Amino acid sequence: MAKQEIEILLVEDNTSDAEMAIRALKKKGLSNSVIHVKDGAEAIDFVFGTGKFENRNVNHQPKIILLDLKMPKVSGIEVLKTLKSDERTKAIPVIILTSSREDPDIKVCYELGVNSYIVKPVGFDNFTDAISELGVYWLLLNQPPL
Repeated sequence: MAKQEIEILLVEDNTSDAEMAIRALKKKGLSNSVIHVKDGAEAIDFVFGTGKFENRNVNHQPKIILLDLKMPKVSGIEVLKTLKSDERTKAIPVIILTSSREDPDIKVCYELGVNSYIVKPVGFDNFTDAISELGVYWLLLNQPPL
């Protein structure tokens, strides 16, 4: 029953990275409720129930958000800033999953309240292991505020 409640918002513009992440979560049985959006604007629309997601029940928020930084329309940093500055969404764990090792990006993300910052491993096996471990930790082990 608890598995039905798991919801991950995956914000990733790279289709192959998104597919690998979903496959990795599937391996751990955590993919039954993954929502994939392709840019920061879609992520904000999904979370706040606007745009094409205006009919979505915003009382049912994702358990975690896996967020890329370098995206079209609205950057991951802008999405993070929006989420962490709103009372309704600031407690949702946000994990940056990016190829950016740039120190200013890392600092800004932590200043804005990111929960974790992970640089994407290049190899498929490393990538799937990292995603699997993330899913298990944030969805099954971590105790969020009620």
